[in-house]
Amino acid sequence: MNDKKMEYIKQNNNYARVIRTEILLTPLLIIVPIIVSFFLIYDWYTRGFLENNTDFNAQLVLGIIILIGNILFDIPFMKSLRDLAKKKEK
Repeated sequence: MNDKKMEYIKQNNNYARVIRTEILLTPLLIIVPIIVSFFLIYDWYTRGFLENNTDFNAQLVLGIIILIGNILFDIPFMKSLRDLAKKKEK
């Protein structure tokens, strides 16, 4: 009986809520890093490349790393969400 009082997290399966939360946050997880990477690349182009200033080359590298990393991790994430939604419909 005392063990039940000490439980702070219910052990119910809230699988539907987790999936719904992932679907709601997916645009934020995908769009924000892409916007940030494009901003970094654009800033490098306008202040670094056009003005022939090499101080902004780190922004280009960081923008490309964010963009490629986001694409590499978002494609499997989207595939898994799609497969999970198809599995849930059945």
